[in-house]
Amino acid sequence: MIPFHMAFAIDDKETARHFYGSVIGCKVGREAENWIDFDFFGHQISAHLNKDPKPSATSKVGNDLVPLHHFGAVLPWEEWNALIERLRSNSCAFILEPHIRFQGEPGEQGTFFIKDPAGNALEFKSFRHPEGMFDH
Repeated sequence: MIPFHMAFAIDDKETARHFYGSVIGCKVGREAENWIDFDFFGHQISAHLNKDPKPSATSKVGNDLVPLHHFGAVLPWEEWNALIERLRSNSCAFILEPHIRFQGEPGEQGTFFIKDPAGNALEFKSFRHPEGMFDH
């Protein structure tokens, strides 16, 4: 696996530290006054302070209307379910409840969406058959 890097906007660094570090379970990396890095399931994400409004566009995927601007991770089935329980125990609201999408089709997946405290949409997926992630 080749790790990717992604940067995104936050409005409060300490709130982001708590959410990504304590709730999601990411290790905190380097940081400066206006940004903080996290180990996001083996990938580097950089949260930069920015007060600009976030886009609110949506797109239809299967039967779901999902936030167009989002990022996330594909997790093993057990880890995906454990994250759901951790989010529920931390009273995180789902903007799209955990469910199975494309059931019985190539690409069958568990999916859910949440927003971080700055309003960034995150999707977490799990494939029952990970080897078919790109099948169509």
